[in-house]
Amino acid sequence: MPPFFSLLATGCRAMAAPGRLRRILAAGVALALCMGLLAVARDLPGPAAAARYGPQAVRMYQEWTVLLNRLRDSPDPVRLGEVNQFMNRRLRFADDQTIWHQADYWPTPLETFGKGAANCQGFTIAKYFSLRLAGVAPDKLRLTYVKARIGGPDSSISQAHMVLAYYPTPTAEPLILDNLITSILPASQRPDLTPVFAFDAERLWVGSTRTTIDKLTRWRQVLDKMRAEGFTLP
Repeated sequence: MPPFFSLLATGCRAMAAPGRLRRILAAGVALALCMGLLAVARDLPGPAAAARYGPQAVRMYQEWTVLLNRLRDSPDPVRLGEVNQFMNRRLRFADDQTIWHQADYWPTPLETFGKGAANCQGFTIAKYFSLRLAGVAPDKLRLTYVKARIGGPDSSISQAHMVLAYYPTPTAEPLILDNLITSILPASQRPDLTPVFAFDAERLWVGSTRTTIDKLTRWRQVLDKMRAEGFTLP
């Protein structure tokens, strides 16, 4: 009998067993199931990592963990759509001064969960790590700083903004995940965005020039905080 069905059968026997023996068997089955769930949640730290940021962080972390485990074996388009929807629906937008009382702060996903709010960097960082932990290949994702034109197609007004770009292949047109809109669109359908530079966990792109992330101090701090929280990127 396969292990999972054997475990279920043991659980059924535990429910039928009398008195103290039933309680002991039921407790053993519950422990085994929990250990199985922990094995599935590879690359994710325990709930204590979220607890330091408060009960709201714990609740959202639990939902997030369920999502990531469910997406492990999904194709990339499904991963992109569900992660984008999860963050855009559960987080409200606010600026860093309101959330962090600082002009510019780059949070980890757990920090963002604790606040229930993010600016464009917070949304993008949370989506990036979510997709990495869900199994998307690292060379397909780039956090991208852009100039976003506001006020309509003829407007000359722009502001700094961050989005997540997904490249199906190294030379393909990227898809853009953005907290400003719910749809994931090809870059050619976002003429309001002008790329400035892009980066991932190891590299920085400015135009066609590629270098290391050494100069991106805030990003390196995020990576350090993620490791301190117990995360290991696949």
